[in-house]
Amino acid sequence: MKILVLNAGSSSHKSCLFDLNPGASDGTPTAPVWRASLDWTHAEGVVELTAENQAGEVYQASLPIADRAEGIAALLKTLVEGRTQVLETLSDIDAVGHRVVHGGRDYQTPVVVDAGVKAAIRSLISLAPSHNPANLQGIEAIEQLLGDVPQVAMFDTAFHAAMPEAAFTYPGPYAWVEQGIRRYGFHGISHQYVAQRAAQMLGRDIAELKILTCHLGNGCSLAAVKGGIGIDTTMGFTPMDGLMMGSRSGSVDPGILIYLMRQEGYSADQLDTLLNKDSGLKGLSGLSNDMRLVTEAMAQGNAQAKLAVDVFVHRLRREMGGMVASLGGLDVVVFTAGIGENKSLVWQRACEGFEFLGLRLKADLSRAKDDQDIAAADSAVRVLVIHTQEEWAIAQACLALLRSHRA
Repeated sequence: MKILVLNAGSSSHKSCLFDLNPGASDGTPTAPVWRASLDWTHAEGVVELTAENQAGEVYQASLPIADRAEGIAALLKTLVEGRTQVLETLSDIDAVGHRVVHGGRDYQTPVVVDAGVKAAIRSLISLAPSHNPANLQGIEAIEQLLGDVPQVAMFDTAFHAAMPEAAFTYPGPYAWVEQGIRRYGFHGISHQYVAQRAAQMLGRDIAELKILTCHLGNGCSLAAVKGGIGIDTTMGFTPMDGLMMGSRSGSVDPGILIYLMRQEGYSADQLDTLLNKDSGLKGLSGLSNDMRLVTEAMAQGNAQAKLAVDVFVHRLRREMGGMVASLGGLDVVVFTAGIGENKSLVWQRACEGFEFLGLRLKADLSRAKDDQDIAAADSAVRVLVIHTQEEWAIAQACLALLRSHRA
């Protein structure tokens, strides 16, 4: 079955095509036969298109396209034309899977997209204003381009929907509960995938494991996974809560915001920009939201960069401790995403806080190409570095859902 996965963002889109045999998978990720991306961040009204097939043939172009649907059409064209062609026609696509950031309270599993699902995604735009509009545009663009091909939405919030009430309820007035103001959590597709992959790597039943998953990229979140179920997480009502991130503040005293409104005259929009775009690593370092650039500056003696890294690690360890308490123990720590997969400094400094649990890392923390166990042989807790494969997870969910519908 040929399944296209589309991850439509506000300024970039990523896409993969998987050719899956419904009865042959043992749960091990398979490589896509084609992948492509669109990036509008380089120049106004211009998109950078990159496509590559499994044979390693690459197509790159700068195109005068501002419209997102038109961009997706150009992206899909590389599937059936030119050096990256892998299909005879777009009608060979059997289904399309989408990552949708916010599913609210109603969507706890992947669903086949219909008018009601689209209306729900639209109604949740106020809770994910940077993501849900782009996700919806991607769905509607596929409708225009591929007609009635089945589409499946997989929600980033869904994995966290099984959290206990005490974990998702905020301690405000009870009216908040009735309004749907609660902890939703995000990065759920990634947390679910790496937890399952961890159990597979260790040859253990996930139902037996207490797993702490650390998704550390430009956006950062942790999840406590017990028996394969997400029971706690750091992101909340919005993706701004919890850990310090690339340009987001993470949790701050709400009194600071009241102070800035009263004393400095900040508007809601100014606070939004401050907390989402001008804080985190970027705000404290004064340099960048990219951990690589910040750690390079720290190594050169930049005091602000050092402070930014120190605060990032401190808050990471503190929140990790909270997840361990929710789990009631710890069998496995997983690091994933850009920082989590590549920064040995973060692995080492984050794990130093848990040596009292018998957690010890190997002396050699160099990054391997494949998923790896970086814990010492005698460590009481395994520490894994896993490349998150959200697109593959979405394709698998698509496959399972469509098979169940046909059955």
